[in-house]
Order: sequence, then structure tokens, then C-alpha cells
Amino acid sequence: MIGRVGKPHGLDGSFYVEQPSRDERWWRVGAQLLAGGRPVQVVGARRAQSRPVIRVEPPVERGTVIEVERSALPATDEDEYYAFELVGLAVEEDGGRTLGVVQAVEPGVANDVLELDTGILLPMVEDCVREIDLDARRIKVAQGFAD
Repeated sequence: MIGRVGKPHGLDGSFYVEQPSRDERWWRVGAQLLAGGRPVQVVGARRAQSRPVIRVEPPVERGTVIEVERSALPATDEDEYYAFELVGLAVEEDGGRTLGVVQAVEPGVANDVLELDTGILLPMVEDCVREIDLDARRIKVAQGFAD
């Protein structure tokens, strides 16, 4: 998800983008996006109140999730991950105790937070997250953060 269709802005079908990606290329005229899984194209773009305001064709309903094809995303550096890549990974502590499965990666005040299906919230900080192995579909965390 790179954003969500927000409240209308003006009378031409433009709307504020809620929870917008900081990558400005998605909010330019000509950008190819997915809205609710359907392809759309940005045909109007500007900023208002420091937020992107876009108009897409074909039009979409308020609340629709805005995404891009995975192939359109820039490659990540070593030890960098997209939040969607972490959802569904099993989380275990050093020592082998299973803590749950990542349900969401939520933005926090100082850092992102892993929200597990067991209700546990874990900070995405180096002291907590020891290893992320996408191939093994597992995240190892330090002991003491889940208590």
C-alpha cells in the first residue's frame, strides 16, 4: 500500500491521498497505480496542505487502497525491507520460543512496530530485531521484548 483514496478536493474528481508514500514519483501525472487491484493512471496532481492531491482515471471510490506493482518498486539495500514483506512471517525469540506471526507493521512515534497475531507489539529497532530471513519466512528477536 502506498496510500488510500481520501476526501475529495475540488469538483474535478481529485482527492487527498491518505497515508501517502514519501516517494513523490507515485504522485505525478502519468504514474501507473493500482486502486483496489485495478489499474489507474494519475491524470492530475498537485499538493495541498503538504499532502498529495491526485485525480486518476478511471475514477475510484473513497477509501480504496492505492498500490503499485511490486516490479515498480525500487530495490532495497541489504537489511532493508518493505513492510508488506514482513507480514506473515513467524516471529521467535532467541532460544526458540515462538511469539506469533506478523499481522501488520504499524508506524510508531520513534520507530515502526511489528504487530503479531498474539497481540504482542515489538519495536523495529536493532536491539530487538536480530535477524529477518525472508527465505525461511522467519524473524528472530531478542529475549525480553515480548514480556
